[in-house]
Amino acid sequence: MTIAVALAFYIGVASVLFFGLNSVRLQDYRDSLAQPLVSWIRQAPAQHMSFLRSVIDVPDAAEVVESDTLVLSRLEHERLAFGQVLGQAGGDDALYVAAIDTKHLLKIHWQNPTLQGPLWNAWVIAGELAVLNEVAAFERLQYWQALTHLSLSLESVDTFPRSLSHLLERFEQQGYLLLGNASGENAELWVPAGDDRLLRVADLPNFDPWALSVLTAIVFTGLAIIAVALYFSLEGLDRRLRKLETVATRIARGELDARVDDNRFDAVGKLAQVFNRMADHIQRLVAVQREMIHAVSHELRTPVARIRFGVQMIEDCTDEAMRQKQINGIDSDIQELNELIDEILTYARLEQGGPVLDFQEANLLDIARQVVSEQKILKPEIQVEAQILGESEKWGTSQVEPRYIHRSLQNLVGNAIRYASQKVVVKCNFGEETCRIDVEDDGPGIPESDWEKVFTPFARLDDSRTRSSGGYGLGLSIVRRILYWHGGQAFVTRSSMGGAKFSLVWPRNQAKEA
Repeated sequence: MTIAVALAFYIGVASVLFFGLNSVRLQDYRDSLAQPLVSWIRQAPAQHMSFLRSVIDVPDAAEVVESDTLVLSRLEHERLAFGQVLGQAGGDDALYVAAIDTKHLLKIHWQNPTLQGPLWNAWVIAGELAVLNEVAAFERLQYWQALTHLSLSLESVDTFPRSLSHLLERFEQQGYLLLGNASGENAELWVPAGDDRLLRVADLPNFDPWALSVLTAIVFTGLAIIAVALYFSLEGLDRRLRKLETVATRIARGELDARVDDNRFDAVGKLAQVFNRMADHIQRLVAVQREMIHAVSHELRTPVARIRFGVQMIEDCTDEAMRQKQINGIDSDIQELNELIDEILTYARLEQGGPVLDFQEANLLDIARQVVSEQKILKPEIQVEAQILGESEKWGTSQVEPRYIHRSLQNLVGNAIRYASQKVVVKCNFGEETCRIDVEDDGPGIPESDWEKVFTPFARLDDSRTRSSGGYGLGLSIVRRILYWHGGQAFVTRSSMGGAKFSLVWPRNQAKEA
């Protein structure tokens, strides 16, 4: 953004600089055209003015006036005192004023200074050379060449290019011949300097708006503006990156709640947003780890204590039936530990960044029916059924990780059977864009205030840790994380059957979601 503003500013400055410099250069260029003639007139004002009128048939174009007749500023008076020419240009029309002496000023009016400046000088020079012999003419030509800085040469009529002979009539009518454009390059001016001689003024001075000095000024101004813009841009970038570095250092020291305060929409702002999301994820993972360590230690303590108690009982027990009962209890406790470790590892795998999911086309109806049939066996007294709604048969396939979807649905149905009174219903509602599975039961339900709490790791609303309640408080957390990695959501509401209603919603096409 800073660079764009700097470029826009540079374009404005370059335009002002270009037109401003050329305005001054154009005025100086035009003043320089009148300066040689003014210097010549000052040498002998009366004589030279009379000569000027004799060779130039424009009586009002040059005149000497009293100094009091012109209203000039103090600066203009000082410029005149230093012998400078005052030019007042209006388009191609220009008026030049120069001091002849302390009381008189010379006024020259040119309608086209680019042409009339060299032309008037050429006429005066040709008029002087016309009455001089060859040697004297050559010396006088050297004088004028030094005064005007023009490329002057005295040519014989015979040397006039024959290819331009058709222009001689115009040459005789207007008293000069201009080859090319007076404001262009390589223009030539031919003026008669006697009966058999011609004055040739080659390479007339022209005004070039794209002069090297102008381009150099614009380029260096642009480089300066871009350098300043880059400095402030990089300085701001460095300051923001140092802020990011400071926050990273604070997080490394253990201040996990430190965040980068940068809401801009540029590259650094996006980096800050990604960094903050990363910090949020790290903070959540650390919190989960701490909670898991605390909860796992508590969960492990009970079965370990029972195993230790069972081992002591076996050592002291003499009754074979009692000994076998204790062995069966220990085996059950070991199985419970295995299940707990499996739950912890599954949850940890789903929490640690992004698990590698093998998305593939799978029939969700088959998965739902398989889970229902498996859960029926565990608790035959509870009626478990699957209901296929709408056009779910048509849209029954979805891009999923079948193993994880099976696990999440199994957790929900198993949880519903645990708390249901008589019935559990699995409703499948699949469409072209989304898939939805609702698991409802007719149990006691869940208070609305605890709808979010049930998805917290190791949270169990009955707060019981005996074999009769079952579970470790990780099942629903695992379900939510599985749906998260499928780009969906898991949530709980109240069922029309009176109990809880757990819902899974996710997009059918994972490629589209990605």
